[in-house]
Amino acid sequence: MATEKLKNSKIIFVVGGPGSGKGTQCDKIVQKYGYTHLSTGDLLRAEVSSGSERGKKLSAIMEKGELVSLDTVLDMLREAMVAKADVSKGFLIDGYPREVKQGEAFEKKIAPPTLLLYVDAGKDTMVKRLLKRGETSGRVDDNEETIKKRLDTYYKATEPVIAFYEKRGIVRKLNAEGSVDDVFVQVCTHLDALK
Repeated sequence: MATEKLKNSKIIFVVGGPGSGKGTQCDKIVQKYGYTHLSTGDLLRAEVSSGSERGKKLSAIMEKGELVSLDTVLDMLREAMVAKADVSKGFLIDGYPREVKQGEAFEKKIAPPTLLLYVDAGKDTMVKRLLKRGETSGRVDDNEETIKKRLDTYYKATEPVIAFYEKRGIVRKLNAEGSVDDVFVQVCTHLDALK
């Protein structure tokens, strides 16, 4: 079975608010450790732009502003992981899970996570970083009012996820207030301990 290939893989959930710097840290982990960085958003966008049958269905769902089913998201994640299982040293699952039931479903369908990296920056820091990004990103959601809403949603959803995995002792909290390199030193400490 395809998922057998993933049994011994290192699987790391990377959770952090918008502007916490998790994308930047994922890029650095990929460079240094040879992990595969998977973001559910990127996978969905790639599938839609591929023009496949599934892509067309997803596009219709997303255009209506509806959420793609968890099963579909997990199928796509599993396929992407299995495709890279032979060459990847591990997987970074970016911005996932957003709620406990997503984590449970991932474990049933794919495998349990090795670690959860919690990229934790304070609210003010995240607002500042997102406003700065907004100066150049052209993203409509990088404005103060929307940012504050996004952060509230994020905290409500994430706190139970962190608590759920803390019980298992696999959460590694990073203080993401410092520079990119300061944060990466913390990341390396946790990843080096996995060998």
